[in-house]
Amino acid sequence: MRFEQIKPEARGNIPPSGFILPRQKRVNTMKKRYSATVAALFVIMLTGGCASNDSAVTKDSAATTINRDQAVDDFKKNRNITNAIVAIVNDEIITLYDVGREALPLINDAEKKGILNNTVRSQIRQTALDRLIEKKLTEQKIKELNIRVTEEEIRQAIDDVRKQNNIPTQEALVAALAGQGLSFDLYRAQLREQIEKLKLVSMEVRAKVQVGEGEMLDYYKANLTRYTEEESFRARHIFFKIDEKMSSEDIKTLKSTAQLVLAGAKAGKDFAKLAKKFSEDPAAQKDGGDMGSFKKGDMQPELEKTILSLKPGEISELVTTSMGLHIIKLEARTAGSPRPFENVKAEIEEIIYKKKSEERFSQWAKDLRTKASVEIRELEGLL
Repeated sequence: MRFEQIKPEARGNIPPSGFILPRQKRVNTMKKRYSATVAALFVIMLTGGCASNDSAVTKDSAATTINRDQAVDDFKKNRNITNAIVAIVNDEIITLYDVGREALPLINDAEKKGILNNTVRSQIRQTALDRLIEKKLTEQKIKELNIRVTEEEIRQAIDDVRKQNNIPTQEALVAALAGQGLSFDLYRAQLREQIEKLKLVSMEVRAKVQVGEGEMLDYYKANLTRYTEEESFRARHIFFKIDEKMSSEDIKTLKSTAQLVLAGAKAGKDFAKLAKKFSEDPAAQKDGGDMGSFKKGDMQPELEKTILSLKPGEISELVTTSMGLHIIKLEARTAGSPRPFENVKAEIEEIIYKKKSEERFSQWAKDLRTKASVEIRELEGLL
């Protein structure tokens, strides 16, 4: 059983939209989106990596880090180097082991796609390092702002996960996690971190984003086709079924009958009455061949092509489909009309809000890194 997974994307500093809490002023909407976000985190790879940092060394060990020449030599000999410091973010370090662990899934993916070479491998490791730096900065900001996640919030999040993934019991959740290679305790830790990030982004970014009425109206006008109902059609048909068991003579006779009915329809005979008398569509006896209202894409391609070519009141020639022969009369053709602005206002507001939030987050993350002390070590041949 595979559940929805939010994977790290190479999107610079813009987080997946699922990582962003809705605005506080919309309490009901916020709760719904928050629950949906948490449920999507059932099996999650955190933006900056999700495993524990058990191999990191302290800053004091920098003095004893393998010297550069020896490190490169060991790397070329395929020996494991786990204590080389790659970066120092404020007072916290990122090791070569951390980068390798973060890069591994992306490297495996590139290898499966057959695009892995030394250049790609280096680019992936650099991307992994950037993510880890961002993760460190985010964690530090969470501590600075004293953001906390309560046990009740985690319990509620797990309940939401179970409900939205149709997992009946806690035991079933544990089993499903085990099938994904996760322990329940590790998953809870990941979930806690993710909720912390959601709170941080809500506090630092989304709560400060506003969408004005004028912006929404401008967007509506610029994207009017997006909010215009599709053109609709109403038609009738007379159906002559061709059975695969029919002989060529029977088919010839059926076509002759169809041609006579078509001639009558074009001569002005009541189409509905003709359908009731001749159509082999069982419903025609009651509705006179009424096909109802429909839009593009709702009909068989052969019928749709014919209907699109007709004007209201016109009758088609014989149309052949896999089922048999059809005579079609287009009763009405209704042009699509724009949905009222008030009806789509909330949808537009959310689109603009999401876009502005992502842009603001990107800038916020850049500013956070600019103000931080980030030292990246030169480890030629290792990254």
